Amino acid sequence: MWEQLHSINPLYTLSGFLVGGLVGFTGVGGGALMTPILLLIFGIAPKTAVGTDLLYAAITKSSGTLVHALNGNVDWRITRRLAAGSVPATILSLLFLWRLGGSNEHAANGAITSVLGFALILTAAAILFRSATLKYIARHTDSLTDAQSRNLTIALGVFLGTVVTISSVGAGAIGMTVLLALYPRLPTVRLVGSDIAHAVPLTFIAGTGHMLMGGVDWLLLVSLLIGSLPGIAIGSQLAARAPDRFLRPVLASVLAVVGAKLSI
Repeated sequence: MWEQLHSINPLYTLSGFLVGGLVGFTGVGGGALMTPILLLIFGIAPKTAVGTDLLYAAITKSSGTLVHALNGNVDWRITRRLAAGSVPATILSLLFLWRLGGSNEHAANGAITSVLGFALILTAAAILFRSATLKYIARHTDSLTDAQSRNLTIALGVFLGTVVTISSVGAGAIGMTVLLALYPRLPTVRLVGSDIAHAVPLTFIAGTGHMLMGGVDWLLLVSLLIGSLPGIAIGSQLAARAPDRFLRPVLASVLAVVGAKLSI
């Protein structure tokens, strides 16, 4: 055990700290930042990068859910609606990856990389064009009944369950943009809390599935957590002083470029 701890790569821990700080600064999902770093900088296999990041997200978002729940900032009705769509989609996506990986490991990694690129481009668009997107969607969702909002939320859950399971990206920026449009009368903080609460079972189930397929590097996971947990705390404290209106567009542009690179 101690020998394994001595084997922790400080570069992974530093990456976790930097990504955690950026998440605290900007609110951009850790998967959108961490998974491309693991793939492109450290050369981690796509399956391992995604599986490890999913369990990493489940652990870090559990603490966030606890804080939001204690403050009454989770709408469990919305969380249940999202989970009604995402949990079945997650299980089906895991079965798809298992069958694909069993017959062709290269094809499975290729599918993960392609979906990751697509998810990063969507995340970048959600960050850059959130206001315009919300206005456009609001024109079509302003008069929705509760049943229609429920069905669209379940459909969003299906989309997130599929994309997040395969790429580990999308639950934050993409999910929040749609939730803001579907529930414009709810306080943003309750939507954030509901989205984070939903991400816990989604990433836990998806991460467990990847683990059973051998797609989790435990030493890498511990290394990331050692850096990211203090990074998120520090980033959150400094968020008020961060040049957010400049930092978010820069991050979105980087994600778009990386997404395009992975999609090609």
